[in-house]
Amino acid sequence: MEEKDQNKIYDCSRGCEVERTAHGALRTSYNPGCCKLSDFDWMQGISQERYKDLFEVRFKNTRKIIYKNTSGQLIKTGDLVVVEAPTGHDVGIVTLEGPVVVRQLMRHNIDPATYEFRRIYRRAKILDIERWQEAIAREHKTMIRARQIAAGLGLDMKIGDVEFQGDGTKAIFYYIADERVDFRQLIKDFAEEFHIRIEMKQIGARQEAGLIGGIGVCGRALCCSAYMADFKSITTQAARCQDLSLNPQELAGQCSKLKCCINYEASLYIDAQKHFPDLRGPLEFKDGNAYLQKCDILTGIMYFSYEPHSMINLFPLSGQRVRDIMAMNRKGIKPDSLKDKESEIHETDFVSAVGDDSISRFDEKRRSKRKKQQKRSDRNRQQRSEDENPRQEENNKVRLEGNKEGQNKGYRRQGQRGGGRRRDQGKPREKGGEKRASSNNQ
Repeated sequence: MEEKDQNKIYDCSRGCEVERTAHGALRTSYNPGCCKLSDFDWMQGISQERYKDLFEVRFKNTRKIIYKNTSGQLIKTGDLVVVEAPTGHDVGIVTLEGPVVVRQLMRHNIDPATYEFRRIYRRAKILDIERWQEAIAREHKTMIRARQIAAGLGLDMKIGDVEFQGDGTKAIFYYIADERVDFRQLIKDFAEEFHIRIEMKQIGARQEAGLIGGIGVCGRALCCSAYMADFKSITTQAARCQDLSLNPQELAGQCSKLKCCINYEASLYIDAQKHFPDLRGPLEFKDGNAYLQKCDILTGIMYFSYEPHSMINLFPLSGQRVRDIMAMNRKGIKPDSLKDKESEIHETDFVSAVGDDSISRFDEKRRSKRKKQQKRSDRNRQQRSEDENPRQEENNKVRLEGNKEGQNKGYRRQGQRGGGRRRDQGKPREKGGEKRASSNNQ
């Protein structure tokens, strides 16, 4: 039992919420969130007069029974009802009603026309719920004490669970034992210790796992606690036909037995193996014999190798191609080598949908857009730099030519100033007075 609030308790084994109101009254409501062997009413709202009084009532863990309403009261799914028991009465929760109950009867091979259904007395009152909750509170302590008594008697058995009846006058002790156990003295000790009627019920390891519940290696709830009610025998032959490794740690479930899911696809693999040819020896080719190494059962592909005990350099062949080669070998014909020809079988890569619905998928798209924008901006910069480079080179050339011309002019001026020879250097200079007179005359 799990406590959510201070005044509310959620009983996962029975699928109900128990709450104590401010006035002290006990309020119980149905919550199918953690119910073992829960059902979905896919025919909800469809009425059928013939089976309108049949209801499925659930008790602790996986115990469910079909009852008939003879009280005349209006009962619906989620109501707590007082039902008939072999001794006294019991309290349970209605989980199914209507035509879908008939489907459950057909599943368990029960004929509603001839089967004698137990009766629903009435809807549970406050006093009935109080007694029911008091009986539930005694279950855990009773189980611990029962285990101590069984260990004291030296019995080779395990008390797995204890379930009290709704009126608190009877309890069912679920036990596991590999061999027959004489528990006559044990029942006497239980009756003296607990002062109730005792019922011993033997269960298997798979049923115990269904009672306890849990999460499998697949990440989902255990099949034995989710929907399985009939347990079939499972052998290692079902694992061999699927080419599974016979490792006990991988094939065993939480019950330490072979997983029930091994039988789910065994028939499919057996049918697929019928399409493979009956190959009892190697295939003969011109360059040697090819030995069968493994088979892909679902795709119908057989893998061969030229070495008898090697998984290297495998050559895939279809089942029909192997039949043709076998027919050629019977006639004494050896086909060409497998190494020269390319494989006609193209294996498809495994595509996983994991991550398609991740929360960060939109963020990744935004990041990709930013990267694209950065790439575009980088390209534009490169183009601009490429366009500007020739212009800069031309400007540099012009500047270099201008600098050279300026340097040449400077050299000429320096030559004229220094040792350069003037045009009037050899001529006699005119006197100043004559120049002035000539200028005045002009």
